[in-house]
Amino acid sequence: MTDVERADRDPAASTDASPVQAVGTTRPGGRTARTRLAVLAAVRELIAETGEAVPSIPAVAERSGVHAATIYRRWRTPEALVIDVALADVNERSPIPATGDLRADLTAYTTQLIGDAARPGGLAFLHALTAAAGTPEVGAAALPSLVEPRMEHFQRMLDAGGATELTPMDMLSLLIAPVSLGTMLGSLPDDADAAAAHLVDNVIAVEEYRRRHGN
Repeated sequence: MTDVERADRDPAASTDASPVQAVGTTRPGGRTARTRLAVLAAVRELIAETGEAVPSIPAVAERSGVHAATIYRRWRTPEALVIDVALADVNERSPIPATGDLRADLTAYTTQLIGDAARPGGLAFLHALTAAAGTPEVGAAALPSLVEPRMEHFQRMLDAGGATELTPMDMLSLLIAPVSLGTMLGSLPDDADAAAAHLVDNVIAVEEYRRRHGN
């Protein structure tokens, strides 16, 4: 048994956790967190070295020193592992501001989102979600739960800005989806600031429409 695996002997860890419960929901400190960090680091290294979008769980176990059974118990599928990595990376690289100025927060986030999407590997999170949706262990119905930690960050921004007419899912459909699709199709304007301003205008317009019409 490796040092990491010994550290994983955490009585709080559920033996029947689903990937929906496991992804991005471990405690911020303690032995469980150290095990998660070791596993996610191994996923990043394997993706960088092999070019595979979704490394196998046995390969991750060998690299991380965490037993494969532990990884299967917590993440269930390789796709859920990659989602956890992508979610951790996007939270660090592209934090969601919550200053109380909704337009400024949306503009800062969207500008960063456009820049991140254009970089190599910038759509890894989207690709991982798409792959997970096609697996019987996860499925499309579970995707909202998989991204719940990120949605909570959006909710804090909306709450701070008093945008009660908007939801985190609106951020997905009005910002993330057009940026992701536009990046894949090469249809976003070259001027990231102009593209961000246009998308943010759309969000504000939806908010104002719902406020006026009570929707």
